[in-house]
Order: sequence, then structure tokens, then C-alpha cells
Amino acid sequence: MTVAAPPLTKIPNYIDGRWQDSTASEWQDVVNPATGDALGRVPLSDAQEVAKAIQAASAAYPAWRRTPPQDRIQPLFKLKQLLEDHLHELARIITQENGKTLAEAKAELRRAIENVEVACGIPMMMQGYNLEDVARGIDETMIRQPLGVVAAITPFNFPGMIPFWFLPYAIACGNTFILKPSERVPLTMRRAIELLAETGLPKGVVNLVNGGKAAVDTLLDHPKVRAISFVGSTAVAKYIYSRAGANGKRAQCQGGAKNHVIVLPDADMKMATQIISDSAFGCAGQRCLAVSVAVTVGEAQKIFRDSITEAAASLRVGNGLDEGVQMGPVITAQSKARIESLIERGTHDGAKLLLDGRQAKVSSADNGNFVKPTVLDGVSAEGDLTDTEIFGPVLSLVHAPDLDDALAFLERSAYGNQASLFTSSGSAARRFRYEAPAGNIGINIGVAAPMAYFPFSGWKDSFFGVQHAQGRDAVEFYTEKKVIVERWAAEHSRKF
Repeated sequence: MTVAAPPLTKIPNYIDGRWQDSTASEWQDVVNPATGDALGRVPLSDAQEVAKAIQAASAAYPAWRRTPPQDRIQPLFKLKQLLEDHLHELARIITQENGKTLAEAKAELRRAIENVEVACGIPMMMQGYNLEDVARGIDETMIRQPLGVVAAITPFNFPGMIPFWFLPYAIACGNTFILKPSERVPLTMRRAIELLAETGLPKGVVNLVNGGKAAVDTLLDHPKVRAISFVGSTAVAKYIYSRAGANGKRAQCQGGAKNHVIVLPDADMKMATQIISDSAFGCAGQRCLAVSVAVTVGEAQKIFRDSITEAAASLRVGNGLDEGVQMGPVITAQSKARIESLIERGTHDGAKLLLDGRQAKVSSADNGNFVKPTVLDGVSAEGDLTDTEIFGPVLSLVHAPDLDDALAFLERSAYGNQASLFTSSGSAARRFRYEAPAGNIGINIGVAAPMAYFPFSGWKDSFFGVQHAQGRDAVEFYTEKKVIVERWAAEHSRKF
């Protein structure tokens, strides 16, 4: 007898302090990229459902805005501990829906927790300034006030970290918040919001709505939403930044990347190989700070080429929950097909395939979206691969005769998210950090991810906006300045 499979769990939205079943007409499966198994069904919420979340956030705003900052951060203190207590559980959810290894998922959550910790300093970080007697008998003060309802649209590659670039700062500053996570990975933040609900946060202060483009457009167009935060591809970042601006909203939009590392002949090659390998192939290359192009200078070419190929070939690829696995799958079968087609295009443009990760076979994971580490040598400076964000475990090798040519190669890139240099020369390092055209700079660092108390920077087509995520930039983004100029007439009739 054939037994029907149980129906997949439908993922609800979180609006006005309670979980609500969606009435969406469109749903899609949430799929484990390592196994192909469906984990649940996520709604593509329509404009009406998103509007309900906006209304709930708007209704909660007046009371939350009037809550003293020291009281607003108390739920964040509790949330920090809850995230610590449930870190392993959350990491397993990330691995199941995203594919990265359990160790990578735990590291991601550590960065999320850092942002919660930093946001707990809002009573200090949100302070303004003042000056007595700007003119005779006149004082002037600048204060920061929250915006109102704000929203964040976050990507699949860091489902547990990137929402926390925004959420804790937004609410600590006195705003109310709506999260639209990637429909590919809705489970992590569902569980995180369940934990947040345990802190006693008032209803409506934080809301979560699952959805696609219709949900995004509603957030962009609704007059009660004052600000939008986004992380994703450059094409979508441009769209969101443009539409938000047209609607009078402030926006911070992190786009795509094509991150370069320059390897000088005086670099510690063993260290450089290990760190660059971790950067290029960690999280299956699906992070916005992953090194995707290594520019070897002079004699570094052959040594690094051989060592990085050997290191990449030794990585164990498989289900991120399995012991000893060092790299998991890419997010979807479509992503796998796109990455493999770009590898083919690189070879067509004249690159030499030193290590081919296509058609990867992983035991006990036949249905996974696996692309093994791939190394391409001699990638054409004019080829498509030079400027295309692959977002997969593919490292392109380019050679330059000197540091001048290497920096010129970086300058030609449309992106400016991260650039790194491996060297033992202090003068070369100083020149690089001074001239490299990117917002996040690494010196003997493969993933120059800023700590939570520094902004996550980005230049050129990698960022659209003025204030970045995290730290002081987050406080500036989520508040507006008000300047008060005061004069009080002397009360001559009174004696003090």
C-alpha cells in the first residue's frame, strides 16, 4: 500500500505580535540544497498582507518611540542570551536551508550576536550634542529622533547574520521594523523571531512578512515606510535604491561584488594559500566578500597557482551537517547550472581549467546542488568572467608584472566591495590600503568582514546609499537630526 507523504508545513507571517497564516495565492517550496528535500512551504505574500504588517508597525510606533532608550534595549539583552542558548539549533536550521557547513553557520550567528551587543549601546550611540551661547543668550542643541516604520529586505546567503545588521539598531533607535527575508531561506529568521517574541518586546515593533517582488514593491511604495535596507545583487540594489528614492525614502542597498586579492612575491605563500582558499571556497563562494579573482605579481604566479590548486582539490565537499565536510552546496539547481555555464564561458575565452568542479558527485547526496572548487588560470582581462559575479566556488587567476598593473586591474572593475593584499612589505600594504578602490580592505586577510562596531562598507556598484550597515552608520541611518535654537528672556522681576 502506498502511503501519502504528509503535507509540508506552511510558514506563517509574524504581524502585530502573533503568527498569522498567509492567505497568499502563490507558495513555493523551501528546499534543502544538499539533499533536494522540501523543508516547508513559504508564501509569496501579496500587497494586502504586507500592508497589514506596515499598519501594525505604524500603530506600535508612537508608544515605542516614547519608550526610553534604556528600556528599549532591555529586550535586546534578553535576545542576546536567547541567541547564545539556541545557537546550535539555529545553526542547524541555517545549514539545512542554506547548505553551508555547521561551523560556517555558527560563525555567522556569532556576527549576528555581535550586532545585538553593539545595539545595546544605543543610549550612548544615539546621543546628540549642544553648545551654549552660540550667540549672546542663545543655546543650540542637536538631537536624534527615530524615523518611524523601517524595513529590511535580506538575502539567502547569510539568513541569520544580515537581518541583524538592521533589526537591533532600528528598534533600539525607537523605530518599528518589518523584515522581508529571502523566500529561499525563511526558516532561520522564523525561529529567531520566535525567540525575540520571548523577550517581551511589544507587539508590532518587529514584524516579518515572507514574499517576493510584490512584497518588496509594497514596502518601497507605501508612504508609511520611511527607510529601506537591502542586501543582494547589484541589479536589484539599483532597482530598490531608485524606487525608494523616487518615493522619498532613504535607502542603503548593498549590491554585488567581484572581489580581488593581490599576491606579491614576498607574501607568506603557505598562509596566503590557506586564507585565500577559505575565502574563495568557504560558504561555497556565496558570500559578498568571497575572493573571486587572485592577481599574482611577478614570481608569485607559479608558486601560488600550484599551491591554491592543491589546496582547493583537497577540500571535502558534502552535506554541511556531516562531520569533516569543508564546503557545502550552492543554493539552487539554477545557481549550479549558471555557475557551470560561467566556467564553460571562461574556458571558451581562453582560460585554462586547472581544477574543474563541474558535474560534482557527492556520496549519499545525489540530489544536492554541488559544484566543487574550481580554479581557472589565465582568465582574459576582456572576458565576461572578469567582470561577472559568479557567486560560486570559482577562483580566477590573473597575472600582473608589478603592483602598478595589479592595482590598475582592480581599478577597472565596476565593483568595490572588498580588495585584499598578501605581502610582508609595510610600504606595499600602506600603498594598497591608500589606493585600492574598495570599501573593505584586507591586508593578509581573505574575508575583510568588519566587526559590528564598524560599517560594512562598499564602493562603486557594490553599494548605493550614504550610510552603511552596522555601528555608528546604522544609528545615523535610522535617525534624523533635529536642531533646536533657544533663547529665554531674562525675568527681571524675579530674584534667584
